[in-house]
Amino acid sequence: MPRRQLRMTGAADCSLRAALRDLRTELDLPAAFPAEAMAEAEAAVRDPGLSAHEDATGLPLLTIDPPASTDLDQAMYLERRPGGRGYRVHYAIADVAAFVRPGGALDAEAHRRVTTLYFPDDRIPLHPTVLSEGAASLLPGEVRPAALWRIDLDSDGQATATDVRRALVRSRAKLDYAGVQRRIDARTAEEPLALLREIGRLREEQELARGGISLDVPEQEITGHDGSYGLAYRAPLPAEAWNAQISLLTGIAAAHLMAQTGTGILRTLPIAPDGAVARLRRSARALRVDWPHHVPYARIVRSLDPRRSNHAAFLQECTTLLRGAGYTAFDHGELPAPAVHAAVADLYTHCTAPLRRLVDRYAAELCLAATAGKEPPEWVREALPALPKEMAEGTRRAGTVERACVDLVEAALLEGRVGELFDAYVIDVGDRNPATGTVHLRDPAVVGRIEGGTAPLPLGERLRVRLTRAGPEARTVLFAPA
Repeated sequence: MPRRQLRMTGAADCSLRAALRDLRTELDLPAAFPAEAMAEAEAAVRDPGLSAHEDATGLPLLTIDPPASTDLDQAMYLERRPGGRGYRVHYAIADVAAFVRPGGALDAEAHRRVTTLYFPDDRIPLHPTVLSEGAASLLPGEVRPAALWRIDLDSDGQATATDVRRALVRSRAKLDYAGVQRRIDARTAEEPLALLREIGRLREEQELARGGISLDVPEQEITGHDGSYGLAYRAPLPAEAWNAQISLLTGIAAAHLMAQTGTGILRTLPIAPDGAVARLRRSARALRVDWPHHVPYARIVRSLDPRRSNHAAFLQECTTLLRGAGYTAFDHGELPAPAVHAAVADLYTHCTAPLRRLVDRYAAELCLAATAGKEPPEWVREALPALPKEMAEGTRRAGTVERACVDLVEAALLEGRVGELFDAYVIDVGDRNPATGTVHLRDPAVVGRIEGGTAPLPLGERLRVRLTRAGPEARTVLFAPA
């Protein structure tokens, strides 16, 4: 989904604004919160349930998010353990359950929405902004309720002990990825922040040893430009990957806590079938990516440079092995099959974004109960059977919104240019019809479907293409071989 909100001004953007409004209507997305849900949220802000929270406001936490973000789910503090025995990760996750009454109107609306939905010009939040961008958000300088994780790592970055408890926390600073990267690269970051690279790299090595993968696929990003909009390709910064490793670490630790107690909900992904891997090896040969047979998939992925066109195309092909992810609930001691997330190469759950994703609130409660040696709350147990289907539907809707928004911005950006020629790279070719596929334009940063030719498309090769369809009314772009 777009990582930055697009601020559109001026008459030039009127058609796009109107198309985005129409899109929200056509997709039948949630609008304003019901009055009863808003009343519950406002009452919870005035009187949240904080009696079970310890005082951890002395912990100098910080957040790392995109600059415009105000729905801050996570804050961290990293330190070395005494005697050089490894590291300690303190990770505070917004305690949404302190504000949402189980079975109430606000809870019911969260189950209807499932996730926050992002648009270039707006967002549809999972919770009212009085919570998600206010009383529940880990904003700097504000005392907030949190599920406070403490995970000890050895000198190799392997987790050795996990604890989570309810606490009141106060973030000291709101940082952004680019600023963090500059400070770390310039060696001006003080140790709590400098440890992000050290721990992040160790966790990346642990991921590689497990056979896990993280794909640095260049992303399309909707950007503001001279009061209007544009599209650019964006490669994630190393600091984002290191930050993601802290979240992955917590999700793995949470999943293992659930497995130990026999009750939980996991994020699962089946292992890709041999045929899919064989197809990927054929793509590697076509794209001139050297993949020796003795080199595992996880290692070849880490050797790729997304700035090289053939590597970027291969990374796009790699995403086919990540299809089929879902949520699986279990109770009474039996783990689901499969239980492992193939890309993480371990047990894994979503628990670090409760302001924006419904399931994380339930995962937090299960882990808090497990650490305290208690049975999960009954309201959590009652919700578990339905959660996988709810999350699947909500995730599918978020994906539809994400793709529709990018398609619409691409179409609006290229309005009036039908018939023009562009330089592109072929990044995907249809299995059944190799004369159709997907092309990646360098400028503007557009990814679109190509069809209309008779010859098989040259996967990974540069190709001159002609724009055949565009504009807000079309809501998509289409190319043909020139």
